[in-house]
Amino acid sequence: MQKLKLLLPLRRSLHRNGFVSQQRRSFSALPSYTEPGYLQQEEASFSIFTYVLIYVYLQLLLCHMFDAYELVLVEGRANSRAAILNRPSALNALTASMAARLNRLYESWEENSDIGFVMMKGGSNRAFCSGTDVVALYQLLNEGKTEESKAFFQSLYKFVYVLGTYLKPHVAIMDGIVMGGGAGISLPGMFRVVTDRTVFSSPEVQIGFHPDAGASYYLSRLPGYLGEYLALTGEKLNGVEMMACGLATHYSPKEKLPWIEERLGNLITDDRSVIETSLAQYGSLVYPDSRSMLHEIETIDSIFCHDTMEEIIEALETKAAESNNKWYTMVLDKIREASPLSLKVTLQSIREGRFQTLDQCLAREYRTSLKFISKQVSDDFCEGVRARLVDKDFAPKWSLTKLEEVTDDMVASFFSPLGEVEPELNLPVSVREPDV
Repeated sequence: MQKLKLLLPLRRSLHRNGFVSQQRRSFSALPSYTEPGYLQQEEASFSIFTYVLIYVYLQLLLCHMFDAYELVLVEGRANSRAAILNRPSALNALTASMAARLNRLYESWEENSDIGFVMMKGGSNRAFCSGTDVVALYQLLNEGKTEESKAFFQSLYKFVYVLGTYLKPHVAIMDGIVMGGGAGISLPGMFRVVTDRTVFSSPEVQIGFHPDAGASYYLSRLPGYLGEYLALTGEKLNGVEMMACGLATHYSPKEKLPWIEERLGNLITDDRSVIETSLAQYGSLVYPDSRSMLHEIETIDSIFCHDTMEEIIEALETKAAESNNKWYTMVLDKIREASPLSLKVTLQSIREGRFQTLDQCLAREYRTSLKFISKQVSDDFCEGVRARLVDKDFAPKWSLTKLEEVTDDMVASFFSPLGEVEPELNLPVSVREPDV
């Protein structure tokens, strides 16, 4: 309704200036060539047609603009700003307009000397951010709108890089679900606050894709081979476990979040140590309980240290046969549900990420994402989204059903330079130096 109200003055202006006629049309569709002033009428018709096109374009532009404003809200504080993801019906899943707005906001806030630090939180009771809106991407691809899909990845990955190189302190309050791209727009920042409701996962291999938005950077830096385990199984971590493995910097019970936000909102500072002290004041010292899989880190390392997916599965099958521990069978089942192509591509992505900077990881992930959506090797991404999120039959028909069908050349093609026709990801590395 607000959008329509804002468009009404434009429409009235067009009527007032004669660009949109209010007269009724004649019953005859044929022009009268004998009437005087026919050519002037034709010119006027052309003028009206042009202005109607402009009017429609402006309507679409304004609707798009206000959608972005509504999906990412801004909260002003004394010396800080907060970006609030506000798409609760979709668990704050990221769209192209949301990614573009985040880029604009963060760049302007960084240049504003009156702003000392920045925050991000979710406006949903259930989620911080459930990741990329892959259903929207699926629909774009089915409509043949590949360029729009590419533009989304460009905008999202640029924001991940901006956040990872941000000059001002950043606080992400990750209460609720944190999946995929939702981790990408929070984990590269300085402070990461989790709660007793936080649930983190990287489930991309289950939909025929790969962990992206910087995942190969932060997952590869987890202790041992925990990153490989999380990426290949989609296993979940709670807030306590995120603290224990270094993905989060602070833990707080959900009920203390209003106190934290009030405390931060009253700060007049750009000093990270002051923000650190404020967060610690309401934080809690926590340890994973006895059921946490982090207590099995040595077992995880012994299995996921292998060089190939075939060797990892063989190690799991051997352990499952030798032991009554159902954990091995559970892990095997999760891996077997995933796309074989995605598994091999993801394993190589995490391994390469260990030795790359954030910008290098994002550039490589961009190549891989474009390869997946191009459908040149397989249609696993669209098929995975269809099976799990659209039709929900949970029975994806992968183009390659066995690991042995996925050749080394196929995997290598997901990491190859894009070539002269397709430009590489353009990140502002000349003005924003990445951390190693």
